[in-house]
Amino acid sequence: MNLLSHADPSLDHRKDKLAQEILRIDSRLDSHIPSTLWISDLHGEGERFKSILRGRFGLLYQTCKEALPFNMSDQRIRHLVQIIRNQSYTGSDQKEFSIPEIIDLLTQIIKFKMDHVEYETEKVILPEFRRYILKLVAGEKVPDTLFNDKTIAYRFIFHLCHTVKQVLLDRILVLGDIWDRGPEPDQIIRILSSGQIAPFVDLVLGNHEVLWMGAACGNRPLIAEAIRITCRYDLFDLLNRLGFDVSILKNFATKTYPLEKCTARIKATTDAGKAMEKALSVIQFKLEDELIAAHPEFEMEGRRSIGHLANILKAGSIEQLNDAFFPTIDLENPAKLTDEEAEVIDDLEKQFRENKVLKRLLAFFFTQGKTYHVHDKLLNIHALVPSTAGGEFELFLGKKGKALLDFIQESIEGAGQAYLKGEPQDETKQALFFYLWCGPKSPFFGKQAMKTFERYYLIDKSTHTEPSLYWKSNLLTDAFKQKILAEFDAHRVIYGHTPIDVTKGKKMASKDGIAINIDGGFAAAYYNRGHALVQTAYQLYGIILPTSEGLESSPAQSISNPLAIELIADFDPPLTVRDTTDGKKLLARQKELLQEMRSLSERKKQVPSSI
Repeated sequence: MNLLSHADPSLDHRKDKLAQEILRIDSRLDSHIPSTLWISDLHGEGERFKSILRGRFGLLYQTCKEALPFNMSDQRIRHLVQIIRNQSYTGSDQKEFSIPEIIDLLTQIIKFKMDHVEYETEKVILPEFRRYILKLVAGEKVPDTLFNDKTIAYRFIFHLCHTVKQVLLDRILVLGDIWDRGPEPDQIIRILSSGQIAPFVDLVLGNHEVLWMGAACGNRPLIAEAIRITCRYDLFDLLNRLGFDVSILKNFATKTYPLEKCTARIKATTDAGKAMEKALSVIQFKLEDELIAAHPEFEMEGRRSIGHLANILKAGSIEQLNDAFFPTIDLENPAKLTDEEAEVIDDLEKQFRENKVLKRLLAFFFTQGKTYHVHDKLLNIHALVPSTAGGEFELFLGKKGKALLDFIQESIEGAGQAYLKGEPQDETKQALFFYLWCGPKSPFFGKQAMKTFERYYLIDKSTHTEPSLYWKSNLLTDAFKQKILAEFDAHRVIYGHTPIDVTKGKKMASKDGIAINIDGGFAAAYYNRGHALVQTAYQLYGIILPTSEGLESSPAQSISNPLAIELIADFDPPLTVRDTTDGKKLLARQKELLQEMRSLSERKKQVPSSI
């Protein structure tokens, strides 16, 4: 009598399950790494971001080159890219591609991605033609109607193009500074936090996120600063969309600072905007003075600008100033707010705390944002890891290196939980936001000082300079690069914050490819260009994004122009999941499963086969 199946009928069933999972892991390990895109410093340029996102940041062109026959001409690839971008195939396109040919080419691209990367088909293929797309990818026959009936064929090509765009990009890393300068940060946030895209986004916080998050948590200097910058760039439509009412501020400012008395370096273009910008600058300097005095551990005594201004006025040395009209400053107590200034900032503080529209947007940063993110041995930060002139990690609040960034992350998360729940703030965490915005040892800033006061009011332009500290120079040394990589267990470091101008011959990556700056000045306030970084199984490369003028002219062109590429690394053989951090975890899991399977096999041997 055979007792095995009767003694433990679940034994073989469990071994079958283990074998299936081991094989699934093997398949996953041999898959190509996901295609990943990095972008930073978008600075509110919502429409431009949407336009470039539709074209998948130039990744379309590179993927077509990888997936399609090597002898396909560049002209035809560019035409194909335009069809995919627009998700539209018309009669005029038949001069280049017949219907069967375009369907075949699109299928080849989808098959190229699906053969190497695992996808959940219900997420990347719309249901209407899902069955037929999967049949084509599998090399099976589909109805001739898909090719012969133009109405159906055009609709089918639309679905194929949609699928190509869905499988093109698997991960997006945003390295901060979505806010400020441009008019539509809210649009960018809604795109990135949407149900369709959010699962594929990793977000690193920038100093401009820190500014708005700190303001929302009730940090009064940052409240004044955030609204001042908004006025400076005439972003009143944004304030309206966010639901802010600046009438108290406007009434006070226009009454106190008539246009002829706003002679500083004010950028706002409307009369009311100029007055509000100046009024908020004075309020900001007063509030900064109070916070700096209350937190000597920040070591920012030299940034008590309102006292410096008062001393200039008391000494009668107004030739240093381009604007000497400050009716709200008490020269004996310069940091004291007038009753009307206090009313302005109290009103704005209340609005920041209670604004539900802003809270929904900032929830994305508080719940998803990180001070740094390590992705497959790639360290992602917004600006820098604070360091000394000698190439050591800088000490701040008793911490340095990774421990400092972890501490800051915990502080931000704690303040964020209180804000999102409407609970009282811890004053220490609340104050830290100010230092993170503009302190010299902040990983989000990295300069000796933020010279807002000097740039507004001092004539001597030599005082306006904001010298960077030691990050760039330290990254020129092998010793510091290795220190960074060892500290975070990484192979490369990717960062933004300070724009680089490739038109002047500068490169995104260091010669060894270890340090990569992806801030190309996306906003109109900078170079109006921007960079993206892409990693596929075959290459790591930077993309020099088009200017706004280039984007505006592209619809008039019959085909899509390839973007300028900076090749950083080639991967031969192609990178697989086995090469990644996830791969190491999968290998460990596979080892556990194999051990369990062996254990079950030993148990089976111990069961007598008969009586």
